[in-house]
Amino acid sequence: MQMRVVDNAVSNVRNQVSAEEWATRVDLAACYRLVAHFGWDDLVFTHISARVPGTHDFLINPYGFMFEEITASSLVRVDLEGKKTFESPYDINPAGYTIHSAIHAAREDAGCVLHLHTMEGVAVSAQKGGLLPISQQSTLVLLSLSYHDYEGLALNPDEKGRLQKDLGDTRNLILRNHGLLTIGRTVADAFLNMFTLQRACEVQLLAQGHGAELIAIPQSVLDTVPEFSRMVMRGAGAGLVWPALLRKMDRLDPGFRN
Repeated sequence: MQMRVVDNAVSNVRNQVSAEEWATRVDLAACYRLVAHFGWDDLVFTHISARVPGTHDFLINPYGFMFEEITASSLVRVDLEGKKTFESPYDINPAGYTIHSAIHAAREDAGCVLHLHTMEGVAVSAQKGGLLPISQQSTLVLLSLSYHDYEGLALNPDEKGRLQKDLGDTRNLILRNHGLLTIGRTVADAFLNMFTLQRACEVQLLAQGHGAELIAIPQSVLDTVPEFSRMVMRGAGAGLVWPALLRKMDRLDPGFRN
């Protein structure tokens, strides 16, 4: 696959940042490529960010790059005011700054914030009932899910406070009429949360599309989910799923490591 060549101005980033920041850059670039691989991207729109370890700065995509073009070196580092804290020839998406700076500022545990406009996610976000408890995937999401009403393009700084309030301490957020958002302590955790949320939306639409009466999972079963979630979502995210996904990307599209 032919990829965009990284500009010389960002080709030596690895030698200028800490080992911890470089590792985060590699994981975040891999996450962008995985989103593209699964067909969840929306041209150059939507955004994923990761906090630079030991700081309140975060890394985010250069605006105008397709997700399959993004590399560890091309990611843009900014502070909570949106100012670049590491030299880069690239700009960032203003709406991306609004959403991601709000969440990184409010949530110390938000090591990664992942926002998508998948067709299935937008479709469920437009349903009055939201995500329904009809699949195993949905039970994991519903354990920590909130909603935020649509306010137009996320360019108004006043929306930040409402976004923070609606998110609260949850790790999954459905943006009404807009899309999906997940957070995690690591890129791995945020990606696994998004995979689960996206799959729950896909299953819901498939189930609704056949017109059959749906079976809701009983509350007595939902009450058993927290312990299951701690075992599966936390352990599998960093320990099992993410290394496997990195191996997958190294086979299919290793350019993310540049």
